[in-house]
Amino acid sequence: MIPDGIPLFEFDSDPRAVLEPTHEGLNLQLPKKCVFAFLGDAIDTYAARVQARTASHFISATKRYPVYVVRHRGADVALCQAPVGAAPAAQLLDWLIGYGAREIVSAGSCGGLVPFPEGVFLIPRRALRDEGASYHYAPPTRYIDVSARARRAIQETMRAHGLPYQEVLTWSTDGFYRETRAKVEARRREGCAVVEMECAALAACAGFRGAIWGMILYTADSLANAEQYDARAWGEDAREYALTLCLDAVLNV
Repeated sequence: MIPDGIPLFEFDSDPRAVLEPTHEGLNLQLPKKCVFAFLGDAIDTYAARVQARTASHFISATKRYPVYVVRHRGADVALCQAPVGAAPAAQLLDWLIGYGAREIVSAGSCGGLVPFPEGVFLIPRRALRDEGASYHYAPPTRYIDVSARARRAIQETMRAHGLPYQEVLTWSTDGFYRETRAKVEARRREGCAVVEMECAALAACAGFRGAIWGMILYTADSLANAEQYDARAWGEDAREYALTLCLDAVLNV
């Protein structure tokens, strides 16, 4: 560990921790392909419709997250809801990787910093690290890149679905209610097209553990006009399709 005046910058490259992700010692081997997504009820609804097998649960202090195994186009895929926020999302991703997930695609909503219609699908290529969890998995830098292999798989899927796609720089922040006018403008000048809360942390966690991870974002609210915030419908109509894209994309990784 390299000491620093700012604790988050004291990165320790030792992969061993006092409490390991697999400390429970579960008799659990997940499929290597995994969809880990921020999609509300869409995941449980889909799992019920296809009669997915519940392989296990991740138990946090506030909620039990079911981990399903579904059969998609002839392959077993783990399917799990992701908790909102960099720290809990990275914790659960680390646990999934510990129990066998190696090729992972996520999906979730983002806020537009520049004008986007609602429900547009985007591919983050790089994230600005304005959250805390990523600094426990990667040395301090301003940005972190998303796996090129995962991005190619998502691009291939978008083309197969006849969807236009755009790669973007995203701003990952812990401060949902601290996206001030000055910060929004500064991030926009830096080239960030969207804002969300987890991309940087998940990219760092997967990279540290040697897993492949990528993400599909869909536009929800808009911060393009700082004087007239627009919540719209939070992109809810895109959730079901985002899950389909994830399931197809993870097979292409």
